[in-house]
Parts: sequence; structure tokens; C-alpha cells
Amino acid sequence: MTGHGCFGHYLHRVARREPTPSCHECGAVDDTAQHTLEECRRWDPQRRTLVAEIGGDLSLSSVVFAMLSSERSWEAVVDFCEEVISQKEAPRRMREEAVNAHPLRRRRGGRRRREYAARLLALGGGG
Repeated sequence: MTGHGCFGHYLHRVARREPTPSCHECGAVDDTAQHTLEECRRWDPQRRTLVAEIGGDLSLSSVVFAMLSSERSWEAVVDFCEEVISQKEAPRRMREEAVNAHPLRRRRGGRRRREYAARLLALGGGG
């Protein structure tokens, strides 16, 4: 609902973990939460199951209304989200691991991260 998560749009523009906002599943230019819910052909089977339960209007307001109208609809939305997101996260993790495995591309610990680690060590919480 917030747009945060395994979506190219978020991972590119906010988290800065993807080079483009495009969808790795279908190649769409902008992989948003709404794209994943309504458009991406990769999730057609899961979407058909969801639509059979809550109806064909997958706008945010309609999905929220359906979720609040019955426990069965709530479960249908949860099932869709859990299945799709878990399948989107696995390849994302693999892409990140591949990038981080290269010694020149490994993420550096920023100043704040180093300062936080130093404070933890000073407090005896370093492990």
C-alpha cells in the first residue's frame, strides 16, 4: 500500500539499489506496487485468484474496502501479497549478492554506520 518493497520504482528512486525503475518480470518501464498488482503479466495466475475473490477493481481504495469487508477477502489479498513479494524478493537478493560479491562494488559503511558500530563496541555490545 505504501509502495515500499520489492518494486523497481522504490528500489531505484528511494533505496538506490537498482539501476533503473523497470520491472524485472515483464520489462515495464516503471515497476510500482500498482503495476505489480494490476498489470504485470508474470502475476496473472495469482491475480486471477485474487480477482475471483474480491472482484476486478484493483485500485487501492477498492482493495482496502475488500480487505475490510470480509475476512475471506482479507486472506485473499494477504495470500496474493505474500506469494508475489516472496517470489520478487528472491531474485532481488541474488542480484544484490552478485553486486556485493565484486570487491570494487561492495557497499561501504557510511560515516554514521561506522560511528554507530564504534558506540556499540564502546558500550560492550560489539559481539
